Amino acid sequence: MMRYDLHVHSKYSCDGFIEPAKIVETAKKRGLSGIAITDHDTIKGGLMAKKYQDQDFEVIIGSEITTNQGEIIGLFLNQEINSKDHLEVMDEIKDQDGLVIIPHPFDNMRQATYHPLKDNFKYFDGLEVFNSRCISQKYNDKAEAFANKFNLNKCAGSDAHFINEIGNAGVIAGDELRKSLKNNQLEIFGSRSSLFNHGFTKVVKWYRKII
Repeated sequence: MMRYDLHVHSKYSCDGFIEPAKIVETAKKRGLSGIAITDHDTIKGGLMAKKYQDQDFEVIIGSEITTNQGEIIGLFLNQEINSKDHLEVMDEIKDQDGLVIIPHPFDNMRQATYHPLKDNFKYFDGLEVFNSRCISQKYNDKAEAFANKFNLNKCAGSDAHFINEIGNAGVIAGDELRKSLKNNQLEIFGSRSSLFNHGFTKVVKWYRKII
């Protein structure tokens, strides 16, 4: 069984702090089989982390893209996403054989939440039903209930911005990850992050703005 954290931020995010090499090192120590680097609006962190991939550990290049309707994650990317229109972003992800993931879809405490609409289900490869940084568990519960109701593929991730968060949530695959995700054959695991991490993130964003 292989464990993956599918939502992690490196220093290449505007609110990130961790070196990609340190992310991989930590993920290995915590028994993960792989990790997705999903920096805000860039794949630079994923490209850097990919250098530390080996036969026992997979690095997935991703990005959490800011669109006109909220954030969308692309996994298995090889090029930057240039559009800001949500439908065009999903098209760009698909054009490079990537997977479209909707993160924290019911977290109303985040301004950048993308709210899934039935008309767009055809684009989705996964709905994040557990995000460690959802302050209230009810948002994760709503996402899982929604995925169950409409038979949408499920995924999960820590949304880590700091070392102590890596591996807090993710998926367990019995087969190749992409295949398991597409066939909705993943087991979800996770625990919520400390509220202190949210506060530290605000400090990092403020610091990055002034330097």
